[in-house]
Amino acid sequence: MEDKIKSYIKETLEEVAQAIETGTYGKKTRVGVTTLGSEHGEMEVIRGAELASYRNRHIEVVVIGHNVTTELELVKVNSEEEAHEVMDRMLAEGSLDAAVTMHYNFPIGVSTVGRVITPGKGIKMFIANTTGTSHTNRAIAMIKNTISGLAVAKASGIKRPTVGILNIDGARQVEKALKKLADNGYDIDFVESARSDGGVVMRGNDLLLGVPNVMTMDSLTGNVMMKIFGAYGSGGDYESIGYGYGPGVGEGYDKIICIISRASGSNVIAGAIGYAAVCAYGNLTEKVDDEFYKANLAGLKKVIEDILAKESSNSSKDLEVKMPAAKPTSADISGIEILELDDAVSSLWKENIYATSGMGCTGPIVMIAEEDVAKAREILKAKGFL
Repeated sequence: MEDKIKSYIKETLEEVAQAIETGTYGKKTRVGVTTLGSEHGEMEVIRGAELASYRNRHIEVVVIGHNVTTELELVKVNSEEEAHEVMDRMLAEGSLDAAVTMHYNFPIGVSTVGRVITPGKGIKMFIANTTGTSHTNRAIAMIKNTISGLAVAKASGIKRPTVGILNIDGARQVEKALKKLADNGYDIDFVESARSDGGVVMRGNDLLLGVPNVMTMDSLTGNVMMKIFGAYGSGGDYESIGYGYGPGVGEGYDKIICIISRASGSNVIAGAIGYAAVCAYGNLTEKVDDEFYKANLAGLKKVIEDILAKESSNSSKDLEVKMPAAKPTSADISGIEILELDDAVSSLWKENIYATSGMGCTGPIVMIAEEDVAKAREILKAKGFL
C-alpha cells in the first residue's frame, strides 16, 4: 500500500511539473498520423504534424512513417499497407485516441464528415459527407450523412447544430424523409437558405456563406467540395485551407480515423490532427451511436425500408443470389459506378467468387481475394461494370 501511495504521489508531481512546463494538465490526446503517400513528400506531413503539436499543447502527435526525422514520437514502417496495419493496431489497443491518414478504405456504411472554412465569411462548416459511402442508395446515404454530420458537430462542441441540404439530385426526397423523422420526435434544426425564397434546400451561395452548421450531400459531391474549398487559392494541386476530409462515421463504427488527401498541405494536415483530437475529446463514437439510436427511435429503419420498397417496385429485380463461402479480401477492384456496386458483387457471386463492396478514397471498390482478381476482372468487364 505504501508503494502505491508513493507511486501515485510521484505520478501526480510529474503531471504538475508537466503542466507548469507546457501549460497543460492531465492526459494528452494521442493522435497518430501516417506520412507515406503524400504527393508533396513525407516532410510535408511532418511539418503538419509538428505544427499541430506546436499549436495544441494538449495533443501528443505520433508519426507513423518511413524515411523521416522528427522530434515527435516516431513509429517506423516500410509501406502504406504496414502503416495502416500499425495504425489500426494502435487504435485497437488504445495507444492512440485517433488517427489521420491517406487512402484508407472504409466499409460500406462508413463515410467521412469534412470541415471547411467558407470563403464568404470565414465560417467553419461541416460537409456531410466527403469520402466513403453511408449506403449504396443515394437518398438513404444522404439521410445517414445528416445524422453523422450532426454527431460530429455535437462532438466538436456545437450543442444544437443546424442542417441544410445541398440542392442536388435527391435533395427533396431527403428533405421529406428528415422531416418525417422530425415529426416522429427526432430533434433536428433545419436552417433557411440565405436566398430570398428560403427553404431548407441550400444553393451554392449558402455553401460560400456557411449558412448551416452541417451541409448534407452525397460523398462524391462532398469530395469535390472539399477539394475546391481546400485548394481554391493555390491553383488546385495543393490543399492549403481547412481541416481535411474528416472522421469515418457509421452506426457501430468504433474508431476515429480522419482522412487527408495526397494533395493536402501542412496547414490542412495540422488542422486535420486538431480535428481528430477534438473528435476524440468529444467522445465521437458515443455521439454517433447516440444520434443513430435517437433516429432509429423516430423510425429511421422504416424510412429506409420505404425508400427501398419504392425503388424495388419501380424496377425488376434478379432472383436472390447465394453468397459463396467467405474468404479474406486482401485485394480490390476500382472503377465501378456506385449505383452498380451491389449488382457487380452479385455478378461475381453468381460465378462462385466471394466479394464484398467497399469504398476507397478514389471511389467505390469491390474487395476480393488476391487469387480471384484476374477472373473477377474478366467477369466484370464482360458484364459491363468496368
